[in-house]
Amino acid sequence: MNDIPDTNNDADPAAPIYEPRLWRDDGWTARVIKNEDDDGWAVEMIKDGEAEPALVGPWTMGRDKKNPKPLDAGAFATLVKTASEVLRRHEQQLHALLHKSIAVSTDSGNVNVLLDIVPDEDDPYAILSARDDFGDTIAEVRVAPTFKLTRTSAEAWIESGYRKPR
Repeated sequence: MNDIPDTNNDADPAAPIYEPRLWRDDGWTARVIKNEDDDGWAVEMIKDGEAEPALVGPWTMGRDKKNPKPLDAGAFATLVKTASEVLRRHEQQLHALLHKSIAVSTDSGNVNVLLDIVPDEDDPYAILSARDDFGDTIAEVRVAPTFKLTRTSAEAWIESGYRKPR
């Protein structure tokens, strides 16, 4: 009753691996490692193509209380799901930091003011734009990446006739 598929890793370096301390499949690698902080064990989850692990967490000791419990299909599936959720939350947080919007009611209708930060290493900047209810661009200007989009700054920009904020 072994749920670990047979593998031949000599043929394909990206082929799945199912070893007690190393699993690779579905774009992920799980590696059981010695926990640097204590006598226990940890598991790291690395997405293919990434240099850093997406997730590092404690790993269960085996029955002998010295060696780690071997990885298995159920544990690997749970680790992949958890690591994927961590990456998704990180991406959502980054998106929220780089893209902000505020809806402003004006005499001529609603205006959605958006700030999209471009975190370029050499020349970071942001694009401040105004769109109508249909998504059509009313105005767009380049601003400093430190520009603070608030209701007050959005209203002031609209009232100025969409002149570039200082």
